[in-house]
Amino acid sequence: MIDIEALTGQVLNNCTIADSQHAGLYSICGLAMRLRDLYKWEKGLDPWVEEDPPKLLEWIGDKEEKWDSLQDKKFREIMMMGRAFDPFDTEGINTVLEPRGLFYGAGYVYSLKPTFILAHLEEKRRIEGCPLYILGHELARDLLTLPALSQENRIFIRKESGKHFFWNQIFFVKKSGRRALEFALEKYGIMTQDLKALHENLARIFSEEIDTLIHHELGELKDTVFERNLWRNMISTFPFTPIELFVRAVKDLLADTNEYGTLRYITRERKKASLAFYVAFMDGVRKELFPEITEAFSIFKENHDWQVVEHASFNGYEKAKRYAQEITLIYKEGREKADMTWAGDEIKRRLLVPLGIVLKEV
Repeated sequence: MIDIEALTGQVLNNCTIADSQHAGLYSICGLAMRLRDLYKWEKGLDPWVEEDPPKLLEWIGDKEEKWDSLQDKKFREIMMMGRAFDPFDTEGINTVLEPRGLFYGAGYVYSLKPTFILAHLEEKRRIEGCPLYILGHELARDLLTLPALSQENRIFIRKESGKHFFWNQIFFVKKSGRRALEFALEKYGIMTQDLKALHENLARIFSEEIDTLIHHELGELKDTVFERNLWRNMISTFPFTPIELFVRAVKDLLADTNEYGTLRYITRERKKASLAFYVAFMDGVRKELFPEITEAFSIFKENHDWQVVEHASFNGYEKAKRYAQEITLIYKEGREKADMTWAGDEIKRRLLVPLGIVLKEV
């Protein structure tokens, strides 16, 4: 028998260690948002419920004290049924947990931050040859609130965290995305000012949109343009930099626009609300890379012509492909020169400066 409480405590401890050592990766605003989500998860609050500031600030103070005590700690092995597992041995741990309806995740995300999760496994199936895990209630998690992740050839969807993530996307949508958001919600019969209806229907809407998340991860796994190991090496070479953000955005755009990806799925299934959500939530480097989809959506709203969207998706894919190929050539040349500083400077000069992602040095 597995002691679930003891297992949860072990995973939570590694989650806290990861957060204590990598919280500095986030901006002040970004960290505050993630702490807010973590607080709601710990307290079992709905995404739209906001705690009184004094209570939240007291909780954050306690969390920071805990982090300070763990700054120099190493991740602990996961002890289970008399065996010790490396905390990143997801295959070995899940061999024990899956038959018992549980799922364990561990890996590295943005800027090589370690992340861990323990959750109830609601469903397991395959899509295009890839194992797909649908996760329910999360027993242990860290600051990461992403709704979907992939590792090796596996995809997992986090329904609990996903609802919080989706609510934040809606609630904090930028001004440029509000019209698209209104269009999306109207397709679900909801007016943006009707918060009660939005609260009541959030779980249903997120459930309907899960397939778009799945196809992003599937598009990433099936991508043949940006060789995965080389991409990972680029991330580890330029962590915490605009180059990392750019390389990730190119990979995301390839995933969204290839034959397995999000936009191809949306156009095949004629999912108008999903298209609108996609446009509404675009921001950062990805928005700079792919203005074609915003322009296409402006036309689509008037005539519902899916060919316009397909054309924009094709152009986005070709553009991302060119960027990936150019980044790869520069990176490989840098390795041959044994000068990754040169490679970084070349990527900035030839790719990031023209897009306005970094300013030209004078």
